Amino acid sequence: MDNGSLVTWILSFVMIINILLSAGFLFFERRDIGYTWAWLMVFYFIPILGFIIYLFLGRNLAKKNFFGLSAEESKYLQSTVDHQLATLKDQRENQNALLTKYADLIHMNLVSSNALMTTDNEIAIFNDGKQKFDSLFNDIRNAKKEVNIQYYIIQPDDLGTKLRDELTKKAKEGVKVRVLYDEIGSKRLSLKFFKELLSAGGEVEVFFPSLLRPINFRMNNRNHRKLCIIDGEIAYIGGFNVGNEYLGIDKKFGYWRDTHFRMKGGSVNQIQGRFLLDWKHARKHEQVSFDQFSFTTGGHAGSSPAQIVSSGPNSLVEHLKNMYIKLILNAKRSVYIQTPYFIPDSSFMDACKIALLSGVDVRIMIPNKPDHPFVYWATWAYAGELLNYGAKILLYENGFLHAKTIVVDEEVASVGTMNIDSRSFRLNFEVNAIVYDEQVAKQLQELFHEDSQLSTELTPERYKERSLIIKFKEGISRLFSSIL
Repeated sequence: MDNGSLVTWILSFVMIINILLSAGFLFFERRDIGYTWAWLMVFYFIPILGFIIYLFLGRNLAKKNFFGLSAEESKYLQSTVDHQLATLKDQRENQNALLTKYADLIHMNLVSSNALMTTDNEIAIFNDGKQKFDSLFNDIRNAKKEVNIQYYIIQPDDLGTKLRDELTKKAKEGVKVRVLYDEIGSKRLSLKFFKELLSAGGEVEVFFPSLLRPINFRMNNRNHRKLCIIDGEIAYIGGFNVGNEYLGIDKKFGYWRDTHFRMKGGSVNQIQGRFLLDWKHARKHEQVSFDQFSFTTGGHAGSSPAQIVSSGPNSLVEHLKNMYIKLILNAKRSVYIQTPYFIPDSSFMDACKIALLSGVDVRIMIPNKPDHPFVYWATWAYAGELLNYGAKILLYENGFLHAKTIVVDEEVASVGTMNIDSRSFRLNFEVNAIVYDEQVAKQLQELFHEDSQLSTELTPERYKERSLIIKFKEGISRLFSSIL
């Protein structure tokens, strides 16, 4: 066989393999049509190598029993969901007007994400890193039985070291301590950092660890959750990670504006359950006993109804995105959103447009300080499109805005880890608390108004005056944002 024939044979072989792999992706991967087309283009223009990229960035994790629940565990969880569904159908048991008004949303979260409703929650709101970590460290120092910590990012800096040392002290006192972190998010971290904690009896696990440090086939699926549970009585959930920058002392970002809940009441059980399922997966499906999964809280805590809603690539349903869309479409007066990234898909954009065309006051606050330039310009492109429909776009100027909040009609609100982008919608493991309480919603809306005083408005005129270079950056960023 001469060289020309060999080259032709190799090219033909590569084309056939590429066609077969593309067909396999097309028929066996149930994905959004835009996402599917994006990957098919990668396969077409980068034969074979495109599939190597796909192994790292695009594989579908959705399967029926991702967290390895036993038959008994699955039956127990389903029975609790079925019991609450029956309760929700009996409106005579529901004396809360907001719960009646949002019964369909509660039902959707319950059926879709097993998000049980609890009505006895006490909620404190933190929007400052120093206050949040002062409170967390105080609660850790007072722990008597157990401390569970889960963060996307734990930096081995001053704050990360302080957290580790506080946990080590509790482990030496005989308190059960568990730490779970994401390897990609905490790329500067290693188990060596926790050597003393491990020696004291603490446990540390990595979510989706690499086979070899630079090679991680799950690098595109990050556990973005930030949860802390102390003694099954107190839980933290929200946007703050662990690092000096979250205290607002990083010169690059300046002041760090985020939102976090400290919760007591029945929702602590649900947050504990969320942590233990992630822990169970990291520990290779270690059995989790029901006494661990459902702590009994020590008496009545408060009166705020709430659900803890999770989403992730283990499901084909984008639970949190759907919750946001339903909230927006249910709005009668106002929708206030704070997000560091605004790169929604077409369904989310359509919901915003429908609300705006219906006369709803939609306000979206984004940072005017990029941490990722590519994402920053894509955010501008999508936010700018909504200006034509009457949205009010606010650019936060007092440092970096990292809060992930939505407040609807001053009566229902959500705080958690989900950004408004395709990564959070379908690639990351996320969790939010949704609270059906006017007092909490009004507090969050008041914080929004305070932040508005530290923001500038992106008007249609200002948006139109942007330079050709900025328009080019927006176009390129928006083009590639669907796949990244």
